Amino acid sequence: MSIHGRTRGPAPVIALLAVALGCAGPRDAAPDAGRADGVYPQEQGYVDSGGALIYYTTIGRGEPLVLLHGGPGASHDYLLPGLLPLARHHRLVLIDERGSGRSERLEDSSNYTVEAMVEDVETVRRALGLGQIDLLGHSYGGVLAQAYALKYQEHLKHLVLCSTFHSTAAMNRVFDEIKAAMDPELRGRIDAMERDGLFGHGLDYEKNRYTSDYMIAAWGEGYFPYLYRRRPDANYDPTSGSMAWPLYREMWGSHGEFVVDGNLVSVEYADRLPSLHVPTQINVGDHDECAPSLARTMHELIPGSQLVIFPDSGHMTFVDQPTRFIEAVEEFLGS
Repeated sequence: MSIHGRTRGPAPVIALLAVALGCAGPRDAAPDAGRADGVYPQEQGYVDSGGALIYYTTIGRGEPLVLLHGGPGASHDYLLPGLLPLARHHRLVLIDERGSGRSERLEDSSNYTVEAMVEDVETVRRALGLGQIDLLGHSYGGVLAQAYALKYQEHLKHLVLCSTFHSTAAMNRVFDEIKAAMDPELRGRIDAMERDGLFGHGLDYEKNRYTSDYMIAAWGEGYFPYLYRRRPDANYDPTSGSMAWPLYREMWGSHGEFVVDGNLVSVEYADRLPSLHVPTQINVGDHDECAPSLARTMHELIPGSQLVIFPDSGHMTFVDQPTRFIEAVEEFLGS
C-alpha cells in the first residue's frame, strides 16, 4: 500500500426501529449506559427530502461517518459487511440514495441528479442532528461526496473518496482503455450487442434492463478483473445484482457499460476541486476500474490531500484488502 500526503430546519423523520445488533430493544437515552462494550446499536428509518423518502440505517456509536454507495442505482447493502469494522469507533450512517435500495422510486426519472442527491444527504444530516460529519463515498458515491463537499464543505470534518472519478470525460477515456485491452473476441461480442441496442430485448423482465448475455459479457467478463484482484468474490453473479434501472439509465446512459453519456456528463469538477480545504483521503486499487491515474489527478487538485493506492486490488478495495483499507481510513479519520 502506498500513501502520499501533501501539507497545505430539520426534515421529517420516520423511524422504523432501533435495535442493538444481536439484541432487540428500545433505544437508550444514554447510548453507553448499561451496555457491554461489544454491543453496537442499530437504527433505521426514513427522512422526507423534497418529496423523496430516503432510507437510512445507523450502526455503532461515536462521531458520525456517513457512507455513500455507488451505482448509480445500487444500494448501501454491498458496503456491508466490508465497512462494518468502522462501526467500532464511529456511528456509521448509511443511506440508500433516492430511487435506490429501500428509498422511494420517483415517477419522473429526471429528478435523479447528483444535485438532488446532494440535497438528500444534507437533509439527512440535518434531520438526524449529526452536526459536522465525516463523509466517505465509494465509486459513484465518491462523485456524490465531491459534489456535497463542493457545496457544503463547512459541514465536513473529513472526506474520503474511494475508487471514484472527478471527470466523466476522463472516466470515459479510462473505459476506452479497458475496452481496448480486452480479448478481441469479448470486445467483438460486446460491440455487437451495443450496436444492436441494449434495452427492449429478451424476456419480459429484461426489456427495461440489460439482457443477461450483456451483463455476463460486460460485468462478468469485462469488468470482473477490475472489480476484484486479490480476493475474487466466489458468489459474484453479474445477472443477479440489484440495480434501479430507470435511475441508472437516466444518470449513466443507455449505450453500454463502457461509456457514460447520461446526465453524469455534467460531472467535471477539476476546476473546482482546488477550492476544497477539508482534510481529504483519496484511495484506489492498483487494478481499479476507476484507474489510479484518476486518483492521482484528484490528489494533485485537492490541497493537502492524501493518496492511498492499495496493492493487488480492484474496485472493491475493502474486499480485496480489508485490513489495509480499514486501517488506512481509521488512521486518516483519527488524524
